[in-house]
Order: sequence, then structure tokens, then C-alpha cells
Amino acid sequence: MSRRKKQPGNPGVVVAYLRVSTDEQAASGAGIEAQRAAIEAEVARRGWVLHGTFTDAGMSGKSITGRPALAEALGTVESGEAGTLIVAKLDRLSRSLLDFAALMKRAQDGEWNLVALDLGIDLSTPAGEFLASVMASAAQWERRIISQRTKDALAAKRAAGVRLGRPSSLPSATRDRIVARRADGQTLRQIASDLNADGVDTSQGGRAWHASTVRAVLLIEDPSRQVRSNA
Repeated sequence: MSRRKKQPGNPGVVVAYLRVSTDEQAASGAGIEAQRAAIEAEVARRGWVLHGTFTDAGMSGKSITGRPALAEALGTVESGEAGTLIVAKLDRLSRSLLDFAALMKRAQDGEWNLVALDLGIDLSTPAGEFLASVMASAAQWERRIISQRTKDALAAKRAAGVRLGRPSSLPSATRDRIVARRADGQTLRQIASDLNADGVDTSQGGRAWHASTVRAVLLIEDPSRQVRSNA
């Protein structure tokens, strides 16, 4: 029997999320209270009902994971007990654009509202939806930029002769044998077959060499080497 989908909560019933890091607590004891005051003023202005307030004190905003109060706040809106999660400032929720975009998608899929007062984000309004789509696009751009930078950095390391990945545990004699056999024109399958016939252990201690295993050794020895998997 299929599980019934939870009914979305009343958007006028809200939960507030507050956060300060350890450094912010040390710098100002009014951080939490300032957030609380801004949220309560907005709740009163809109005629909403504040269902509960969840506070993570001394927590970083670099990631949305590892914050018990945030997890509880999200559970409240996702269960339908409340329909809106509100924060005074976007960075109280997350300092990561990628994490925030994921939360917006989660809110849209779960049919609950997300409000950040400082940026005017409110998924229940056309302007809020537009801003959410812009930020999601920016997050996708950031994700692609990070990926490209990682690829460029790895390529630069390879070009400089830096070996990547875990150090090989394969004996140097076995590596030299593979390189020499390849230089003599043997295919990857032929080299693997010879190694298996001689009972040579792989780097993981097994005795099942494959063309792909041989290819991996050759790439470790020379990252710039062009090795076709079926050659």
C-alpha cells in the first residue's frame, strides 16, 4: 500500500531559526536577541502564529549538517506542524549558496515556505520565487566553477609530475615489469594474463589482474600516458 503524502502545514504557522557562531557570541551577546526581535516583529506584522523558536548557539554556518536545532526546525515544517521556516538573515541559515539552493528545492518539493528577512526571500510570493530561481542558477554556476577549478588544478599537478591518489603498494619489480611489457608492445589483456599465470599479487593483495588494473598501474607511473582500455 502506498504511503500517503503528508499534508503541507499552514503557511501562517511559522517556526523561527536563530544561530550564532562561537566568535559571534564572544563579540556580541545581543546576536540571538536581535534576530529574535526582527522575526517577532515580522510575525506580528503579518499576523502569523509563531509555533516555536529553534536556536543553534556556537554553531558555524558553513554547512547545514551537524546543527540539531536546524534539523528540528526542518522536521517541524516537513511534518506539517508548521508551514513556514523564517530566519532574520540568510547567513543564519547557511553561508553556502549550494546548501541554501538545496534547502530552497527541499522547501518547494515539500510545499513549505522559506523566508529570509534580510534579502526579502519568501517562496510564497512571485518575487520570492524569482529570487529563489536566480539563486539556484547562481548555485549551479558555482558548482560548475568549483568542478572546473578542481579539474584545472589536477591537470596542473599532473603536468608538474605530481602523482595523484593513494601511493601504490605494488612492488617496484611488478611495476617495472608492466611498464617493460607495455613498451614491448603487449596489450593490456596480455600483460594481465601473464601476471595471473605467474601468480603475481595485485596492489590489493589479490590475484586477479584485468586490463583495467594494468591500465591503472601504467597511468600511475605516467599520468600523461594515453592508454586505451581495450588495447
